[in-house]
Amino acid sequence: MPLKDAEIRAFRAVDKPVKKADGAGLYLEVFPNGSKLWRLKFRIGGKEKRLALGSYSAVSLADARKRRDAARAQIEQGLDPTIERPREKAAAKFNAENSFEQVASEYLAKMEREGRADTTVIKAKWFLSLLKPAIGRMPVGNVDPQMLLAALKKLEAKGNYETAKKARSFASRVFRYAVATGRAKAEGPAHRSAKAGDRGVPRCAR
Repeated sequence: MPLKDAEIRAFRAVDKPVKKADGAGLYLEVFPNGSKLWRLKFRIGGKEKRLALGSYSAVSLADARKRRDAARAQIEQGLDPTIERPREKAAAKFNAENSFEQVASEYLAKMEREGRADTTVIKAKWFLSLLKPAIGRMPVGNVDPQMLLAALKKLEAKGNYETAKKARSFASRVFRYAVATGRAKAEGPAHRSAKAGDRGVPRCAR
């Protein structure tokens, strides 16, 4: 029978690990030290495997079932979740470390090292602060011309046409830096944004 939260909370540690099944391969393993860990048992390629899904109560019963279902969906596609999960975590970490804001901050530091004028660096930081709400957290390689356009339109809506033009120029330099440092592909969305020019921004922001 499927587990219930009240039942899980009532589980007490014994002198050896105990498994409590929920269904579709999902079970809770209760250890003598009192820890309770979610695991998924599955078969792929003729081999039985187990996938750790987190500890209770950091991962609730409902969340554990969602993670089970997501893993099951991968298995149905012939993917091994014990391999895909670390790959997804690595990709998420890479994206977080290579957001538009992170790459732009690196570019600003480079400007300072190269001895650019203080006023130039200050203006560049201001342009970043204007773009950050819209695309700051996006992986730099995933920012497409439409995302940049949306950010620029907000500036134009306030009548800041020249600011929008200069912010686009700053974003283009950041994208080119991302390509040069291997954080975006030369033919990826970010590169197209950098090359967009007159085609990628509103007429009044050119």
